[in-house]
Amino acid sequence: MTIKLVYPALAQILWTFVVLGILFQRRRVAFRNKEVAIADVAVSTERYPENARLAAANYANQFETPLIFFALIMLAMEVGATGTVIVALAWGFVLTRIVHTVIHTGSNRVPLRAAVFALGVACLFCMAVGIVVTLL
Repeated sequence: MTIKLVYPALAQILWTFVVLGILFQRRRVAFRNKEVAIADVAVSTERYPENARLAAANYANQFETPLIFFALIMLAMEVGATGTVIVALAWGFVLTRIVHTVIHTGSNRVPLRAAVFALGVACLFCMAVGIVVTLL
């Protein structure tokens, strides 16, 4: 049943809203603490404090590889590639996005963040291969 892939897709969408909430909160605090003024960020966001810039960068990330994820979800549902492995890979990708956010907006340890990102990309690649195998 194709509905199994709707859940990780919805989870990814909801996670994007969580990241947006983190971004709004960090920017609000920056304004409240007078770390930045509206005129400072009217043209560029470079003047926000680092934690707000990290949240903004992570929010932008939610529209990069997740775009491939959503395309793969739709393709998998269309061709009936909705077995346990594809569903597990989809959940694996969502999990890597959550962990990536925690690292990116927290310690920002780039080697660890890159490893988690690569694992998520591997999930996407395996999903794509699974869809192709279903078509053969």
